[in-house]
Amino acid sequence: MMVMMTIRRSLNFQVAAAAMAIFMALVSNLAYAADPNQLQDFCVAINYSAPAAVFVNGKFCKDPKVAKPEDFFFSGLLTPRNTSNPVGSTVTPVNVDQLPGLNTLGISLARIDFAPYGGLNPPHTHPRATEVLLVLEGALYVGFVTSNPDNRLFSKILRAGDVFVFPMGLIHFQLNVEKSRAVAIAALSSQNPGVITIANAVFGSNPRIDPRVLSRAFQLDKKVVDYLQTRFWYSN
Repeated sequence: MMVMMTIRRSLNFQVAAAAMAIFMALVSNLAYAADPNQLQDFCVAINYSAPAAVFVNGKFCKDPKVAKPEDFFFSGLLTPRNTSNPVGSTVTPVNVDQLPGLNTLGISLARIDFAPYGGLNPPHTHPRATEVLLVLEGALYVGFVTSNPDNRLFSKILRAGDVFVFPMGLIHFQLNVEKSRAVAIAALSSQNPGVITIANAVFGSNPRIDPRVLSRAFQLDKKVVDYLQTRFWYSN
């Protein structure tokens, strides 16, 4: 009799332990679960700037009942842009700020115009997006650099019809290598990909980074760093 009771207790304990394990697994999955896609047809962005506004990861949604076709429309990517600036390029973004209907959709576009020979989209990163670049006109020298410790450069000369991808977060650039203008279209995997232009961030930060930091980091004389920090760093 005692043996049977011991066996029953052992079985009850095993069943309870198995049930608890299943429960914990379900709870764990629920805790880390996320909806991979949006939960409605669209979420047209509205700018809500009241003093007591709650910050959200994105933008507030307009009532779908009052959405209109203009919320999903942008015109102007065929218009050539002026490239007479310090870097010789101009970026025309089409993200959620220009096209409210992009909100929550995880995609955006940009047109990039390059001045003849030397027009540059300086080394920069997109912290929230991978970029696919399609050259429409001209020839561009493009590339990106991998993360530490390799810092390997992947580069290519692109011509009209060529496509190149820049992985999320990696430093990349584009340079016009011909005597005629160049035009490219970039598609990015975020409604608001963000841009960090390396030279601007390092030498043009506000307030300035202590020159001792940059002098050692870039192995430059402090006077050179002081000079670079006094320069105007153009934001594309």
